[in-house]
Amino acid sequence: MNTGLLHNLTFWSGVTAWVLAQMIKVVLNTARTHQFDFRFLYSPGGMPSSHTAAACAVATSVAVLEGLGSTIFAVTLLIAFIVMYDAQGVRRAAGQQARILNQMFEALRTHHRLQAHTLAELLGHTPLEVFAGSLLGIAVALLIHAYAV
Repeated sequence: MNTGLLHNLTFWSGVTAWVLAQMIKVVLNTARTHQFDFRFLYSPGGMPSSHTAAACAVATSVAVLEGLGSTIFAVTLLIAFIVMYDAQGVRRAAGQQARILNQMFEALRTHHRLQAHTLAELLGHTPLEVFAGSLLGIAVALLIHAYAV
C-alpha cells in the first residue's frame, strides 16, 4: 500500500471538495448573470463555501479512516468549526465593511478627485453558503472513500 500524498484519500477529499465548490460558484454565477466569469474559480465568498467544503471533507475523511473517537478527528473537527465560524462571521463582516468603504470612496471621488482602488466585497459567506459547503465536503469525502480501491 502506497502512503504518499498522491494516494492520500484525506488530502484528495479536501482538494476535490474545494475544486468542486469553486466550479459550482462559476456555474451558479453564470446561471445568475448569463456571463461566464473565471474569477469565481479563485474568489472567496459565494455559494457554496469552498473553505468549509475542504475543511469538512478533511474532517469526514479522518472520521472514516481513524474513527469518531480519535484525537486527529477531534482536531480536524475543531478546525472545521473554526473555518465555518470565520467564513460566516469575521470574513463576512470584513466584506460588509469593504462595501461601506467603497461607497464612501465613491462619494469622495465624486466631490474630490481622489484615486482609490475598490476593495473586494465578496469575502465571507451567509449561513446557507457555509451549510451548503459543509454538506458538499461531507458528501465528497464519503464518495471518495466509498469508491476508493
